[in-house]
Amino acid sequence: MSAIDPSEEPRIYQQTLLQDGLCDLLESDKFVDCVLKIKGKEFPCHRLVLAACSSYFRAFFQSEEDESKKREVVLDEVEPGVMGMILRYLYTSNINVTEQNVQDVFAVANMLQIPSIFTVCVSFLQKRLSLSNCLAIFRLGLMLDCPRLAVSARNYACERFHLISRDEEFFQLSASEVAAILSADNLNVETENAVFEFLLKWVAKDEKNRLEELPGLLDCVRFRLIPEDYFKEKVENHKWLSGKQDIAEKLQLVREAYQGKLPEPEKIKNKKEPQDEDGEKKVEEEEVEEIAILPSILNDNLRYGMFLRDLLFMITEAGSVAYDPTANDCFVAAISTQIPKNHCSLVTKENQIFVAGGVFFDEQNKEEPLHSYFLQYDPMTSDWLGMPPMPCPRFLFTMGEAENSIYVIGGKEEGELTLLRKEAATFWTLCHWSFKWGESDPLPYKVYGHATVSHNDVVYVLGGKGENKKCLKRVCAYDAKKFEWKELAPMAVARSLFGATVYKNKIYVAAGVTDSGLTDTVEVYDIATNKWSDFLEFPQERSSLTLVDHDDNLYAVGGFAMIPKENSDELMPTEMTDIWRYDESERKWKGILKEIRYASGATILGVRLNTLRLTKM
Repeated sequence: MSAIDPSEEPRIYQQTLLQDGLCDLLESDKFVDCVLKIKGKEFPCHRLVLAACSSYFRAFFQSEEDESKKREVVLDEVEPGVMGMILRYLYTSNINVTEQNVQDVFAVANMLQIPSIFTVCVSFLQKRLSLSNCLAIFRLGLMLDCPRLAVSARNYACERFHLISRDEEFFQLSASEVAAILSADNLNVETENAVFEFLLKWVAKDEKNRLEELPGLLDCVRFRLIPEDYFKEKVENHKWLSGKQDIAEKLQLVREAYQGKLPEPEKIKNKKEPQDEDGEKKVEEEEVEEIAILPSILNDNLRYGMFLRDLLFMITEAGSVAYDPTANDCFVAAISTQIPKNHCSLVTKENQIFVAGGVFFDEQNKEEPLHSYFLQYDPMTSDWLGMPPMPCPRFLFTMGEAENSIYVIGGKEEGELTLLRKEAATFWTLCHWSFKWGESDPLPYKVYGHATVSHNDVVYVLGGKGENKKCLKRVCAYDAKKFEWKELAPMAVARSLFGATVYKNKIYVAAGVTDSGLTDTVEVYDIATNKWSDFLEFPQERSSLTLVDHDDNLYAVGGFAMIPKENSDELMPTEMTDIWRYDESERKWKGILKEIRYASGATILGVRLNTLRLTKM
């Protein structure tokens, strides 16, 4: 606990004395000079305290109202319980704001103009912003004319626009509320096409009443960021945009901008307070500067989401690092150390990143005390969020995704090999997280040390080891729409602990462990024809190699190789932390980076992250 500044001690002592004294006067009913009457309940209090804390009461007690009305103040718009909480705060500085009462307390504090409680409520709501409440808090901030709260909630929604915009609540926003979000620089969209398409969806929800709002809302769309061919095909020819004079004039500005012709910027005078050399404001004079502004529809500032980069995401128990092999840049993605050492990771087609694995003991659950962690990466906070844990701890398992479900497949679990599915409330509504674990159609055989890839809502399980501890050639596919497993053409080489990925609509598998040792062989599975073919061998025999489809390139990272000991011919398993890329033009594997220490012990994914908020290493 930090020591109190000696110069502050008199003020703190006096505040404490005054507050304790006021509270004592209230409890002993002394010097009470007014009563608040609220729906049958009475609250004795002191005018001086009310006037000191509330601009509303100060103005009321200074007004020409009859003295009798000042002695008995009737407040019909307030609930007695809420007013009791507020009065207690005025006398004691104590208030218990909860998710259940914050909106009522906020509204009364706003009505009575009590800035201290107003600030407490704003801080409370800002700390509890979530996908489920950010739009409601945004509208509350607008309703109560609280820019600080409205902007915080709007920014939260903008940064998670790809999730929020799927929620039905988003389509209930008014035109002005939609404009406030779609015009924001921090809107998390990769292309401006998405903004235009969302606007059309919003209008379509109530075409009769919203079509008249469209001309004004088009100013929120940054058409100069939209490809010209898309503009000609999807914008100019849209039935709502053709034949309307006000819209035609705006679209003509965009057409001319594509040709490099911009209108003369409108000059707006902006008063600027001059400062002296020490930065102090000068009172004697004011400078007026002119700001040139183009029409809003010609805004070409990039949105926040347009700074996404394809990265190799390396996850370890010591932290997470994002690496760009093209630019040779490294970024700190998360410094959390809660990631279990023996984990499995997955990136979904919606670019959501999950980690599962490890074991922890839940003392509250007497029937099934052992669980495995399940975490999701939050790119907004650069941290891992705890999700409902896997009910059955395991290792040497894999994960896949299909039809908005995450699958945990195979592995060893207390001697058993099973398959579970983690079902989510439809990911794309995202009103709230309601993940539930449940058993799914079991894999036809028991397996561990295998590989799993997902493509077009089909989960492919390849190789691994079976109950007899022999490597497998088997390949199975689970069709999540038909709820059935199908046996596919087997691999040429039975292997486990190998790399696998989907690259250009084909499945590539590389290296791994065979029954006779390590291998450097690479095979390719053509999904369309159900046939395997040989591919160029990897430069070294390895196990646990990671294959990643990154930015339309095939990368291979890390793994374990048998390397001779120093001054000896004896081979020993050695972890490799290098990066290779397959060069299609030369048909060869090329070394990109000899060593990247962050790959040690890591699971590696190909992801897209916004680097604006990541710390470059």
